[in-house]
Amino acid sequence: MPLIAPSLLAADFLHLEAVCKMVDESDADWFHLDVMDGRFVPNISFGIPIIEHIRKESKKIFDVHLMIEEPEKLTPAFKKAGADILIVHLETCRNLHSNIQQIRALGMKPAVAINPHTPVDSLKDILADLYHVLVMSVNPGFGGQSFIPHSLEKVREMKKMIQKTGKDILIEVDGGITLENAPALVEAGADILVAGSSIFQSKDPKETIRLMKRIA
Repeated sequence: MPLIAPSLLAADFLHLEAVCKMVDESDADWFHLDVMDGRFVPNISFGIPIIEHIRKESKKIFDVHLMIEEPEKLTPAFKKAGADILIVHLETCRNLHSNIQQIRALGMKPAVAINPHTPVDSLKDILADLYHVLVMSVNPGFGGQSFIPHSLEKVREMKKMIQKTGKDILIEVDGGITLENAPALVEAGADILVAGSSIFQSKDPKETIRLMKRIA
């Protein structure tokens, strides 16, 4: 069964407390928290104060996805806010190995995301140092986008690369994931499914999480 990480980017922020309680009580494994700066991506989301408040009410894993420039400047602050896993983008890090070392030294699990246009093998020199890899299946910055079909092949390629390392590195996929395309992703090698609109815009979000969790 895959790990399910609902993306709060698609949630109703007017009722955020109720949303977080629902996720906490559901079969979801993680909270996926997208942080955008309006520079690396053409949008701004939420930041450290929101994460701090949610952390007080939840014991689930916080998977924090930094879609920001110069993530090293704010890494300690996200640790303090409650991040368990910190994801940085390959495309924003000038010294990626240093970024990974910083995240690990602060007691968080390091992960790296790659955009749809970024080749999988660009991670080969850093892969063995990671807890997981995030394959973006849409262009980052906005929720509600359609899944890019070529992402399936990227997941397969990533799985082969990981197997060569001999390490248990997880593959996360984020963008346009639904109950319809999730089985193919799991079959391709995805371990973690990030879903936003398909969960929070469904008639019964908790049931949608339950069904997604049971995909084999």
